[in-house]
Amino acid sequence: MTPNHKDNIDRYSDRYSKICQENTKIDAGLYDIYGVKRGLRDKSGEGVLAGLTNISLIKSHEEMDGKRIPCEGKLLYRGYNIVDLVNGFVNKKRYGFEESAYLLLFGSLPTEEQLAEFKGILVQCRNLPKNFVRDVIMKAPSKDIMNSLTKSVLTLASYDDRIEDGSLNNVLRQCLMLISIFPMLSVYGYHAYNHYECDDSFYIHRPDEKLSTAENILRMLRPDKTYTELEARVLDIALVLHMEHGGGNNSTFTTRVVSSSGSDTYSVIAAALSSLKGPKHGGANIKVVEMIKDIKLHVQDITNESAVRHYLTKILNKEVFDRRGLIYGMGHAVYSISDPRAQIFKGFVEKLAEDRGRRNDFELYSMVERMAPEVIAEERKIYKGVSANVDFYSGFVYSMLDIPLELYTPLFAMARIVGWSAHRLEELINADKIIRPAYESPLSDKDYMEIDER
Repeated sequence: MTPNHKDNIDRYSDRYSKICQENTKIDAGLYDIYGVKRGLRDKSGEGVLAGLTNISLIKSHEEMDGKRIPCEGKLLYRGYNIVDLVNGFVNKKRYGFEESAYLLLFGSLPTEEQLAEFKGILVQCRNLPKNFVRDVIMKAPSKDIMNSLTKSVLTLASYDDRIEDGSLNNVLRQCLMLISIFPMLSVYGYHAYNHYECDDSFYIHRPDEKLSTAENILRMLRPDKTYTELEARVLDIALVLHMEHGGGNNSTFTTRVVSSSGSDTYSVIAAALSSLKGPKHGGANIKVVEMIKDIKLHVQDITNESAVRHYLTKILNKEVFDRRGLIYGMGHAVYSISDPRAQIFKGFVEKLAEDRGRRNDFELYSMVERMAPEVIAEERKIYKGVSANVDFYSGFVYSMLDIPLELYTPLFAMARIVGWSAHRLEELINADKIIRPAYESPLSDKDYMEIDER
C-alpha cells in the first residue's frame, strides 16, 4: 500500500468512525433502566449465572444471615484446594503441571502409574507435522506471538483428517495434542520473530521427553538449553496457577460459547486464544511490568513510601504512565480480599528474587501491592475490596527468568489450554444447547425514506 493510499484510507476512516460513533452510541443510563448487567456482572462483581461446572470453584464471599460477606479468596481444582495441591507436589519435589492437568481433565488425582502413563501420552503427542516449523511458523513471523500461535493452531486443522469428528474420544485426542505442542508453537514462534525481525541468531531445540513441561519451555527458549532447578520449579508453579479459573473468565466462556455451536476443536481454541490476548485478560502482566518500570524511572527514591504513593495516585488520576487511570495487577472480577494464586506465588517470587539479586525490585512490588488498594479506596468509589491478582507477580517472575515480553501471554496460554480443554469436554458432555443470551433493543420504528429524500 502506497503512503498516499494509506493517507486517503486513514482520512476516510476518521470521518466514518465519527459517523459510526454518533449513530451507535447508547445512552449509559439505559443500561440501568433495562436492568442490564454490563460485562455480565453486577456492580459488586458477581457474575450472571450462565451454567454449572465441576472443574473448578472460586470462592470470594460467604453467606451469613442472608448477607454476602467478603472472605479470603479460595480456588479449588476439582474440589482440591490449590494451596494443598501446590504444597503437595512442592514438598515432594515433583513438577505439578502434568499432575494438575490430569486432575482437571479427568476429575481425580492420578496414581503414580496413571501419572507416568499420562506423561507418556503427552510425549507421544509432542510432535509437529513434517516441515511445519519451516512452512508455517517461520513464514510471516510476527511480534505478536499470540497471533502466531493462533495461526499455527488453525493451520494444524488442515493436517487433521478427523477434524469434523465431534466424538468425545476424538476431541480428547485433539486437546491432548494441543496441550503437548503449545510450548513448541509459542517458543518457536518467538525464535522466528527474534531472527527475522530482530536479526538475532536462530535455533530450534527439540523438547526432551524425560523433562517436565516447565523444564522443556526453558530448554527450548535458551540458546544453551540450561536452567536452574529453582527457575524450572517456579515456572512450573506459574503454569499450575494459570491453568484454570472457573467457567466465567472471558477466554473460558469463549471456549464454551464456541463449543456450544458445534465448531471443531481448532476453531474453539483459536477463539479462546483471541480472547486471552486482550490486555484486559491475559495481557495484564505485561502492563504491570511496564508500570513498575515507569515508577522506577520517575520516582527518584523507590524506597520512599510517600513518593511511591504520590506517583500511584497520579497513575490513578490519568496524569502519568499510560493515562488510563489503572493500577495494573490490582483488583479482580471475583476476588475482593485476596487472590489465592497471588498469595501462593509471592513466597516463591521472593525466593527467586533473592537468587537473582533483585531484592530491591521485590520490595518495590511488595510496597505497591500494599499501598495500591489504599490509594484506590481513597480515589475511587469501589463496590468491593481490591487486592493484588496473580498477574501482579507473574510478569515479575517471567522477567527474572529472562523470558521475553512477547512470550508473557503465550505462557498464560500454555497453561490455560488445559482449562479450556476441560471446559470444552464438559460442555460437550453436559450441554446440548447453543449459548445465546438476550440483548434488549431501545430502537423505535422509523419510516423508510427514498434515497433522493434523505
